[in-house]
Amino acid sequence: MNEFELIAKTFMGLEPVLAKELTQLGANNVQIGRRMVSFTGDKEMMYRANFQLHTAIRILKPIARFKARSADEVYEEVKKIDWSKYIEKGKTFSVDSVVYSEEFRNSRFVTYKVKDAIVDQFRENTGTRPNISVSNPDIRLNIHIAEADATLSLDSSGESLHRRGYRQESVEAPLNEVLAAGMILMTGWRGETDFIDPMCGSGTLLVEAALIAHNMSPGIFRKEFAFEKWPDFDAELFDTIYNDDSQESEFTHHIYGYDIDMKAVNTARLNVRAAGLSNDITVENADFKDFTQPKEKSLLVVNPPYGERISTPNLLNTYKMIGERLKHAFMGNEAWVLSYREECFEAIGLKPSIKIPVYNGSLECEFRKYAIFDGTMKDFRQEGGIVKTEDEKRQMAEKHRFKKNREFKKRLDEDEENAESDIRSFKFHSIERRKQSDERRGGNDRRGRDRFDRDDKDFKGKGFKSKGFDDKGGKSFGKGSRYGKSDRKRSNRDFDNED
Repeated sequence: MNEFELIAKTFMGLEPVLAKELTQLGANNVQIGRRMVSFTGDKEMMYRANFQLHTAIRILKPIARFKARSADEVYEEVKKIDWSKYIEKGKTFSVDSVVYSEEFRNSRFVTYKVKDAIVDQFRENTGTRPNISVSNPDIRLNIHIAEADATLSLDSSGESLHRRGYRQESVEAPLNEVLAAGMILMTGWRGETDFIDPMCGSGTLLVEAALIAHNMSPGIFRKEFAFEKWPDFDAELFDTIYNDDSQESEFTHHIYGYDIDMKAVNTARLNVRAAGLSNDITVENADFKDFTQPKEKSLLVVNPPYGERISTPNLLNTYKMIGERLKHAFMGNEAWVLSYREECFEAIGLKPSIKIPVYNGSLECEFRKYAIFDGTMKDFRQEGGIVKTEDEKRQMAEKHRFKKNREFKKRLDEDEENAESDIRSFKFHSIERRKQSDERRGGNDRRGRDRFDRDDKDFKGKGFKSKGFDDKGGKSFGKGSRYGKSDRKRSNRDFDNED
């Protein structure tokens, strides 16, 4: 197949992680940009990028680059493209615009000019015009203008790739799935130990950790991708990619999630079951202050309240408690903490070995690693302990430091692209259920996965004084559903009625 340019969009701070994923996937000419990574590949690579990447939010295929110094130039350049190659008769389309330009103050104006150029071309050539659909278009276009440089692309993803499909319910201010996966990949953990999230909320870190541990493609839960509606869609190729589990691996350890809020616990359990991962993940009702030394070697990743959207009666005491529990009940292990306020990190009272700046929505946060050991650092090092690896030292040298007196309310300027990455501004709207297509999908039997047909087990958590809560009440999604990765027919079943 012929190679072409592709762009994978991501969140600020995750670009190196995404670039590494793309390199491992076999992409060529991988180059890091701002909130994006460009690369080249063929149609198979484009399908795999959408299906397999954990840290991409969208995969774009550029089809034109041009100078855009005025609205008329945008119109004329877009009209030069032969749109009959991309938009078939009777198909609908939509346009998203991202603009950084003094000339174009309103991105909607750019959207209208692109739409006008496409519609006018069809009307002049065929006497008819394609319809525009905002909610569920057949073809999605994206135009990006930086000063006078414009890039027009086909959006191969459709809905943002962070919307995996396993989340059935949510708690307040949920952690974005792509950010959660990026955080886990930053730690270097790939399932070699147990994994603990002591403030798990709706369970996003838990599910993303299980996907990474099993090397499972996050796209298995998606109902569809935008490229499936393209005129040149290769259904056989995508089915081959979809059903290829040769790279998946067994996970011999366990993942534990805890939360003080029983509603969050029930939500996390529901989402874990929806992902078919109940055998790998245990969720219990427990308070972090009751945390005890786990029996097995473990990695702990936690996203505590920042004092923004979610807070606690005494925020700094919460962080002080986190530091106390880590120091006294997590010896010999690694802990990673995501937070926003410098005073919160200071309250932990432990020295981090690495600080990685990441953006949680519009908040400039840091993801800090703590190597927990018993005794003094001098003794730990003399015994051969490593607080900071050479790679981490290099990363620390490259990253900017936290500003000690940073403003609590500091924000990025929120443009349209940043709004997409802001978990506090997501508007989760319903989408039309995809109609079954006998012509496209008929007669394709898919393999069931035993892993997704497991019965739930009642585990006793390794790290908390158990309060006796069982992981019962609810249904696992077995081999017959889309969530069992056994049927590429995009089942429209109601989860509440699932057997």
